[in-house]
Amino acid sequence: MPDNARMGLPADYHMHTPLCRHATGEPEDYARHALRLGLTEIGFADHAPMARDDFDDWRMRRDQLAVYVEKVRKAQRDFPALTIRLALEVDYLPGHEDWIRDLAAQHPWDYLIGSVHYVTETWSVDHPGQLQEWAAREVFDVWAEYFRRLTLLAESKLCDIIGHADLPKKFGHRPDRDCTPLFTAMLDAARRSNCAIELNTAGLRKDCREIYPSSEILRLAHARGVPITFGSDAHAPEEVGLNFSEAVALARQMGYTTTCRFVRRQRQFVPLP
Repeated sequence: MPDNARMGLPADYHMHTPLCRHATGEPEDYARHALRLGLTEIGFADHAPMARDDFDDWRMRRDQLAVYVEKVRKAQRDFPALTIRLALEVDYLPGHEDWIRDLAAQHPWDYLIGSVHYVTETWSVDHPGQLQEWAAREVFDVWAEYFRRLTLLAESKLCDIIGHADLPKKFGHRPDRDCTPLFTAMLDAARRSNCAIELNTAGLRKDCREIYPSSEILRLAHARGVPITFGSDAHAPEEVGLNFSEAVALARQMGYTTTCRFVRRQRQFVPLP
């Protein structure tokens, strides 16, 4: 048994399915791997459809939402020993708030992860096919716009968890100016909205080689009483729970002693394992 399983792991609340068109493995495969690790709770939060199916090509279509729900429900039936939550990762763009409200009303989700990928209507900062966009902009300006949108997301009260809160560092683009005011504005909004932030271990698998968000942001979050969840952002079954021991250690180092779980969008606190 892996060391992770022996020491216990928090719930993995950020996993995907092939419906997003860039993940492999069915929900049953993710559940099976979670049990192998000793996890007791997981949550699927696949990329939600946008109002227009041609918006981009890395999410489920609108007509696949019911298919997604049934895939997760089937995993719940097939793995009764594992708590499996039904959720979505919704993309926040200013002006698209009504679409998120519409999505939220369509099914009894356990939680919604709100993420910012787009800093314009067409540029997703983490898309490897759009790396050239960075060359035309100042890194700080990109971070400033990203956190402006993330703050709007937090203020909107549309989501329960803020996903990968410093995503622009994915390819190693880090500003040479102090970003503390950007971070604190977002975290203050999250606190007012009772929104958690996730420790997302996918950053350790990217060029930045660092958990999302940074220890600096986590320290500021803890000081403000912003709670946390954990997510692997798994796009393959073997990524479930990956590097969670490291993430828990970081959370404890920042002063956290609890994490959140969600049921029908109601938050509960549980001790860190």
